Amino acid sequence: MKLTYVFHSGFVVEGGKMTVVFDYYRDSDNAYVHRGLASFPGRMYVLVSHWHPDHFRDEVLQWKQQRPDIRYIFSDDILQKYPAYRSDADYVAKGQTWADDILTVKVFGSTDVGVSFLVEAEGKRFFHAGDLNNWHWKEESTAEEVRQSEEWFLKEVADIRQETDCVDAAMFPVDPRLGKDYMLGAEQFVDRIRCGLFSPMHFGLSYAEANAFQPYAVRAGCRFAAWHVQGESVEF
Repeated sequence: MKLTYVFHSGFVVEGGKMTVVFDYYRDSDNAYVHRGLASFPGRMYVLVSHWHPDHFRDEVLQWKQQRPDIRYIFSDDILQKYPAYRSDADYVAKGQTWADDILTVKVFGSTDVGVSFLVEAEGKRFFHAGDLNNWHWKEESTAEEVRQSEEWFLKEVADIRQETDCVDAAMFPVDPRLGKDYMLGAEQFVDRIRCGLFSPMHFGLSYAEANAFQPYAVRAGCRFAAWHVQGESVEF
């Protein structure tokens, strides 16, 4: 399969029978999504983890004009925040499973709004974290707030680990806005879930800071997707 970094938390996963677009809100500089929209392989799926505007744009609903085969799987919080209709998508919540003859999506929690996704297709298993992370802000929070944030995060990861302790690819936040311990959530995740490929996300244009997680990921047994430009791809 091919994993392409679009921007921020937006990715495209392409297989033989399907294409999955995660958390699109802005196309890459080389317009990877719009250039490939009509020709992406197999059935097309758009998964959105939550309503935040850096993860979702209702523009994606217009894509069905070019791809009548498209299927939308949205976190159900989008219904409360956008003028969306039940008929626009299949809406899911933590603990649910969505499946058809090609794709299975198991829905896990987040430590912000919305959900995270564990997807199985074509013999591969890949995870998109949405806004699941150890959002601690240690320099600005009390010790109790930091402890509560970490407990919440580790509980959500434990739920995933009950389902599986390994994935072929993981897309997970490595966000330098958190301050000096911005990699902590990613460290805790790869310590508990073996990742064939680890891809940082939610870093905007801070490529160097995101890629600084590579040594830790490699020590944890992961191959690391070091992104340098939007629209860059790796196989997994």
